Amino acid sequence: MSVLSVQGKQFVWDGKPIRLVSGAIHYFRVVPEYWRDRLTKLKACGFNTVETYVAWNIHEPRKGEFVFDHGADLVRFVETAGELGLHVIVRPSPYICAEWEFGGLPAWLLKEPGIRLRCNDHRYLSHVDAYYDVLIPKLVPLLSTNGGPIIAMQIENEYGSYGNDKAYLNHLKKGLTSRGVDVLLFTSDGPGDFMLQGGMVEGVLETVNFGSRAVEAFQELEAYQPDKPYMCMEFWNGWFDHWGKPHHTRDAADAARVFEDMLAAGASVNFYMFHGGTNFGFYNGANCGEEGYAPTVTSYDYDSPLNEWGEPTEKFYAVRDVLSKYVDLPELQLPDPIERKSYGEVRLTDRVGLFDSLSDLSNAVERAVPETMEQLDQDYGFILYTTFVSGPRGEADLILQEVQDRALIFVDGEYRGVVQRWDEQRSLKLTIPAGGAKLQILVENLGRVNYGPYMHDPKGITEGVRLGNQFLFGWTIHTLPLNNLDQLAFVPHLKEEEAAGLDAASQNTPTFYRGTFEVSGTADTFLDVTGWTKGVAYINGFNLGRYWEVGPQSTLYIPAPLLREGRNEIILFELHGTRQPSVTLADQAKLG
Repeated sequence: MSVLSVQGKQFVWDGKPIRLVSGAIHYFRVVPEYWRDRLTKLKACGFNTVETYVAWNIHEPRKGEFVFDHGADLVRFVETAGELGLHVIVRPSPYICAEWEFGGLPAWLLKEPGIRLRCNDHRYLSHVDAYYDVLIPKLVPLLSTNGGPIIAMQIENEYGSYGNDKAYLNHLKKGLTSRGVDVLLFTSDGPGDFMLQGGMVEGVLETVNFGSRAVEAFQELEAYQPDKPYMCMEFWNGWFDHWGKPHHTRDAADAARVFEDMLAAGASVNFYMFHGGTNFGFYNGANCGEEGYAPTVTSYDYDSPLNEWGEPTEKFYAVRDVLSKYVDLPELQLPDPIERKSYGEVRLTDRVGLFDSLSDLSNAVERAVPETMEQLDQDYGFILYTTFVSGPRGEADLILQEVQDRALIFVDGEYRGVVQRWDEQRSLKLTIPAGGAKLQILVENLGRVNYGPYMHDPKGITEGVRLGNQFLFGWTIHTLPLNNLDQLAFVPHLKEEEAAGLDAASQNTPTFYRGTFEVSGTADTFLDVTGWTKGVAYINGFNLGRYWEVGPQSTLYIPAPLLREGRNEIILFELHGTRQPSVTLADQAKLG
């Protein structure tokens, strides 16, 4: 039996001091065919440990329905790391932040009346316990005490930045130990007084998260936890991007310098991230603070030692050079590079409008008032609200009292504007003709808040709709998770001039576009959506994620395993229209 233990200011493994040099790789952000490649490169960099969060929302997407296969095969990921001789740190805390949708919490929690998140609320904890009853028994055989690679597990994540409920933290601790977890337990928080005070658990190792000023951070930790090892559980060597903001990069030499500061202090470290990967589908999170709501982009490149498509960056080599001063490293041996190809231009000549496809995509429900996605058992995607407004009516403000997150407004099928939750004025002017008009509001969930005090973030219209001072009642609602597009009835093979004419006529009419291309020899590629406005892209039925002309990214990563020999299909769900109905499959990314 092997146990990672704490003896004074050292970690000890099998009776010998050990320094943990770890890197974060999230199995749920990487296609499983590439797990071994990414883990092999982490080891080649000189690291001895890999760390991963566990995302509750991919494992229990519906209450009581559990998924642990394909890209959610956590056991296989851990076993693969073990086969390569890596230790594994697992962070199964129900909340993970991670710039991941809702911080990893499943959306269906928000259907529970009165539920309070991340505290000693019996409603919340009953769901955590039911999840742990399934999750933890899968991990126990993989603990180092049972011959597996898992050496440590986290209780909760940066809890001191959120709350101070010690009864809650101890419930989670007991939730692990009572289910057979007997490896080292830890918490992680920012190196500030209120964070450490709120997040620490008696008898549990505390670690700290930061991106710079390592000596100061460890001094703060020591004031609360003397005579214990220093560990930075999240060394933010890069950063993530928000839509409409610049692409973040960090100088490799600067990151390497801070890493060396930690090594010189005798600390262990976990790089967050070592390999960021991709927020495929609708799984990107969002932040909400003083500057308002800000959704995270599809790429999670993070400017880390391995880029989004798994290639070593300048930072990889700079970090390895620093580590070689403290550890005897063998000659660098990397796996063969993964091929990248440009497959050229693909014309998207088949199309069908969203409003013509509602019966193919959703069963309508009738409600007196607009209800949220969660109330209608929807997690991600879009939701459409339709009502009839009597007329004539003079100009008045259409007011969406609370819209989460971005609403397109249509009157008798004509686009009238967009209302966004970050706008100061969440309304627009409407005039209703004699005889009345059909009002439609298409709302996009851009990602639930994953960090901070505004995580209770239901999606759709949450507080009603008014025209002037009059609330509008009597709504038909279509839930549009867009997780299966097989039933769409595309109008096929439009000629180029017909397609161009339709493009001009269908601006701001949400439309599905489809095209096909042939592949001989699959390779990684990048979907360049320059010329398109905003929407979601699919390859062979797989949701690649969102695109948006506001940037910073203008390509979406397509790993080779998502392609197939022969005919492949691309679908774009475009909200506002395109200058030209084609895309390019390139061999280079454009992230900013």
